[in-house]
Amino acid sequence: MPTGPRGPLSEVKALTFDVFGTVVDFRSSIIAEGHRLAEKHGFEVDWPAFADAWRAEYRPAMDRVMADESRWLNVDSIYREALDMLLEKFDIRGLTEEEKVELNLIWHRLEPWGDSVQGLERLRKRYILATLSNGNVRLLVDLARHAKLPWDVILSSEIARAYKPDPRTYQSAVDYLSLQPHEIMMVAAHQYDLRAAQSLGFRAAFVMRPLEHGPAVSVDLTIDDSFDVVANDMVDLARQLGL
Repeated sequence: MPTGPRGPLSEVKALTFDVFGTVVDFRSSIIAEGHRLAEKHGFEVDWPAFADAWRAEYRPAMDRVMADESRWLNVDSIYREALDMLLEKFDIRGLTEEEKVELNLIWHRLEPWGDSVQGLERLRKRYILATLSNGNVRLLVDLARHAKLPWDVILSSEIARAYKPDPRTYQSAVDYLSLQPHEIMMVAAHQYDLRAAQSLGFRAAFVMRPLEHGPAVSVDLTIDDSFDVVANDMVDLARQLGL
């Protein structure tokens, strides 16, 4: 019979999750959406390259927002600005404004990794499950409904008005969940995210997603001894936590 974790991990009451790349497969979802659009319009586009370029705009844009916090932009707006630039760069012409809006909303309809829902459902038997994502609240709500992600609460950088790895985002989870930092475990496929959470006293679970950026890109899967759990996927995380 499965048993709960012992030692310090026995104090964990909530798991907070990075979403993009950790829980959902943004790259394959965008490529599939691009192929559907190309079939309709007859475009010839390197959709994997398009997906990679779109995602690559994410971090620099958030850094610009954080450098000038008087001009807050949520992730929907960040991705739309990047989309308009990339449509020109990839010579994608003839889309109506409605089609551009719908394409940008693909971030609200990303598909989960095959293990995500099952793993989350198992984890929810013991823990509060919360997003702790740079995605804006409406995006995360739509994504949860689309992908059937069983969150108990949506927490977002939008609420803190600060993008990870800013400490205010992680502190918002402490505040809204009414827990101490050591009672929360951050779950992510990105080591910078985990280390930032650890700096505030969170526990850390590294979920490896080697295909996040496609088969041709090498992802840092170095095992950091400071992480409390290193899991192959969400089901493995649940198993390691006795569920």
